[in-house]
Amino acid sequence: MPYLLLVLTTFFWATNSVLVRGVADVTDPFMTAFLRWGFAFLIVMPFWLPVAKRQWSIIRSNVPILLWLSITGVGAFNTLIYLAVETTTATNVTLLHAFIPVLILLLSRIFFKERVSTLQWLGIISSVIGVVALITQGEPARLMTLHLNPGDLWVLVAVADWAIYSVTLRYMPKGLEPFTFFGLSVLIGTLSIAPFMLVEQGGLHIPQLTSSIWGLMVYIAIFPSILSFSFWNRGVAQLGAATSGLFIYLMPVFGAILSVIVLNESIHGYHLVGISMIILGIWLAIVPRVLAARAQTSKT
Repeated sequence: MPYLLLVLTTFFWATNSVLVRGVADVTDPFMTAFLRWGFAFLIVMPFWLPVAKRQWSIIRSNVPILLWLSITGVGAFNTLIYLAVETTTATNVTLLHAFIPVLILLLSRIFFKERVSTLQWLGIISSVIGVVALITQGEPARLMTLHLNPGDLWVLVAVADWAIYSVTLRYMPKGLEPFTFFGLSVLIGTLSIAPFMLVEQGGLHIPQLTSSIWGLMVYIAIFPSILSFSFWNRGVAQLGAATSGLFIYLMPVFGAILSVIVLNESIHGYHLVGISMIILGIWLAIVPRVLAARAQTSKT
């Protein structure tokens, strides 16, 4: 089940990468992030408030870590990406995203002494090769033509932010229900974005958006936000940050598939090579865990 949740997470994130461009063209970065998470909170609030009241004692006694996880997970990551895409290319964003699983593995090993297997490293290498094949259209020499842009710094900060968030999820308070944590994260994250949005807009101004753009915002609030965030946290809780991080490499895979389906782009050999290498990489990383789980099941 956690594997399916992580696959769905990256699929929804991939759709967000495509759809958010239509929103970002007519709104500013902080406003985009504020609307995204603000809508998400309004949707979950009626269901979340009764649960939060019941668990208020746990929330009150764990304020520092909850603030940290909420701001890094909801407030910072997507906002940094929205800032980045104003001054960098989608190719650079995709390429730099490939460092998230690497950084998660390194942080897990250095600070938490997690064992990183050879197969996990081989999985990352295979997946990175697949990502490069996709974004360079099978011509790795194109990497030499990439230029560093101001937005790349924002992407690198976002990469570090998400990796740190993922490995520190282990400190989520015991006994706190996932839905309680999610709703609180969205509330605090949205509030952390609000001051920057007000400065950006010069006050509170509701953007004049078309009905189709508002519809996109609702989709982004439900699928890439509410569902993906919840699924990611569940996957990390069950599989660990290091294994879960590898599923991020599926984003360019789904991006390529969506381009073929939605934009009628042609399928080329580099698509097949890139997708195959990414799937191989993820398989290499998770197969020891799957085999161990099967062995444990057979004993019982």
